Amino acid sequence: MTSVSPPASAPSTIELAGKPVGPEHPPFIIAELSGNHLGQLDRMLDLVQAAADTGADAIKIQTYTADTITIDHDGPGFVLGPGLWEGRSLYELYQEAHTPWEWHEAIFNKGAQVGIPVFSSPFDPTAVDFLEQFDPPIYKIASCELVDLPLIEYVAAKGRPMIMSTGMADLGEISDAVEVVAKADNVPMCLLHCVSGYPTPVAECNLATIPHLAQAFGVPVGLSDHTLGTAVPVAATTLGATVIEKHMTWKRSDGGPDADFSLEPAEFEAMVTASHEAFAAVGRPSYQTTDSEAGTKGLRRSLYVVQDISAGDTLSADNVRSIRPGGGLAPKFIKSAIGRKARRDLPRGTPLSWSDID
Repeated sequence: MTSVSPPASAPSTIELAGKPVGPEHPPFIIAELSGNHLGQLDRMLDLVQAAADTGADAIKIQTYTADTITIDHDGPGFVLGPGLWEGRSLYELYQEAHTPWEWHEAIFNKGAQVGIPVFSSPFDPTAVDFLEQFDPPIYKIASCELVDLPLIEYVAAKGRPMIMSTGMADLGEISDAVEVVAKADNVPMCLLHCVSGYPTPVAECNLATIPHLAQAFGVPVGLSDHTLGTAVPVAATTLGATVIEKHMTWKRSDGGPDADFSLEPAEFEAMVTASHEAFAAVGRPSYQTTDSEAGTKGLRRSLYVVQDISAGDTLSADNVRSIRPGGGLAPKFIKSAIGRKARRDLPRGTPLSWSDID
């Protein structure tokens, strides 16, 4: 396994589709549409519009055919075991799920029309060559392709920003892929922590991997999420996820290869809002009074006269107490005040000060 040395600096900020992406910026949120088109171009174009309406920063599709990603075979390994797609051959599944190449121009054009960038995951060099005509702002390497170093090298040679998912990969395999990209000419790179379970149980998410990856490689790190809800991507944001990728469909009840772990548009929009709020909530270490606290600070406890005291009388636990509001001496001084004489008449409700006592 390739050894990994921690970088000398914190994760850098890169630019994806014209937006800064890094620890100091809200998460860059990607709507993965891929297999949720159900074979209908109009549905796919409507999904592009819906994704733009959610506030997502970009749309991702996938560029392959059944013949470029596998072969038509029913031998061992070519038929899926337990899970969403049990009993289906890889070839059959990818025939259903793939986005027809003749649709790509319409999808990229629709994204431009509604103001949301579109990019894709290429699964072989022919897909890369095909996508180049659309001037994609990003290339994405899927988790299963992270070990295909020749493909990564081919993509990196195009010089476009790259996002790489790390599902199933050990640290050495991730390092090998990062090293290939790093050898290219100044290619911005982002890693996505990913668990390639469909769907992913929340308990298997291990989101603590996100800051570890950022420390190990010194690049922005995000999350490619396949859980059933929105809690995990929001939690990931608080741990420093700079990119969130999540599948989106119209209605899960419509079916489709990815429907079970996809969000509907209203849910996706809620995730976008919650992720941005989570980022804003993280802030920085601070012990200063905030603007919203300013009015409440005056309600903290302090020492007040609770019974009328005449000049010369002795302060006692009966006539001086720690109460709200906060206009008097701090409660920590009560032992110093008790037993001393009042310099002047102190009506009930007077905040106690050092000038009031001998």
